Amino acid sequence: MRNATSLLPAVVPAVAALLLLTACGSEHAGVLGAAGPGAGSGAAVPVSDPPVDGVRITSVTIPTGTPSPSPSDHLVHADPLPAADSGISAAYEVTNSGTQDLTYTVLFDFTTDSGAVMGNHAETVRSVAPGATRRGTVRLGAPAPGSSRVSRIKVAQVTRVPAAEAPPAPGVCPPSGIRLGNDAGDAAMGLRVVGLRLENCGKRDYTLDGYPRLELLDDDLAPVHGVRIFHGSGGIGTGTGFDDPARPLVLKPGESAVSGLMWRNTTEFGTAVDVPYVRVRAKEGAAPVTVTPHLDLGTTGKLAVRAWTREAS
Repeated sequence: MRNATSLLPAVVPAVAALLLLTACGSEHAGVLGAAGPGAGSGAAVPVSDPPVDGVRITSVTIPTGTPSPSPSDHLVHADPLPAADSGISAAYEVTNSGTQDLTYTVLFDFTTDSGAVMGNHAETVRSVAPGATRRGTVRLGAPAPGSSRVSRIKVAQVTRVPAAEAPPAPGVCPPSGIRLGNDAGDAAMGLRVVGLRLENCGKRDYTLDGYPRLELLDDDLAPVHGVRIFHGSGGIGTGTGFDDPARPLVLKPGESAVSGLMWRNTTEFGTAVDVPYVRVRAKEGAAPVTVTPHLDLGTTGKLAVRAWTREAS
């Protein structure tokens, strides 16, 4: 277990697994000098970069129609593709070196030479058994209007949670009948807020009794100690609704409730604390769901929790 007095590793850095694509006119391209046996056959070009937290990009593809300002020594011609799809893609594999089934969410960035992100996609790979490897392909799809040429693909972020505690896939209702997840969050003047949303997707009424139960976890999914969790704002921010009193709720099937987490990432004296994972129970005794809000708590050591409230229809 780790204490808040030690610096926790952040979720995988975005600079990892950077792959240089030498795009030119009509081509499939890979890392300079790394073109494999398929370089003249129209196949994707293999790459050999090391894995990032178990995720490795194994090949990259840039098909016909991808513009480039200069020629390349690694040209692989392909059939033209519809203008609606860039055809840019990367094959990847996920290997679980842990001891329990894990669900991975991998964010891939498609960038220019200068690092500007032209698009990104998150891929979720569910229930990877210990020692197992799963493979997939991530595609850029249609480029944004006016976007620059994509010449690099990188693994920007990897998160992994116990498979039994992963938020369900969209449209899937878990056996608990409760679907729970977090939003992307909001930030202003150092104040950070991440919303929690709970939906009763089952067939029975579901009661809530105030505040969600939280367990803060580090990058190794071990508990983080030394952070004070407040029911209400805890003086972190005003006018946020976090001090609204808790009231019992009964959610009919199809109804939802919302809560939230609030903190400041102020860094003064001491060691900053990052909390990449939060294990959430909707109420005492509920099945846990591990979400990935990445709480950059700075040196404040304080986290506020808002009571469950009925979501406005």
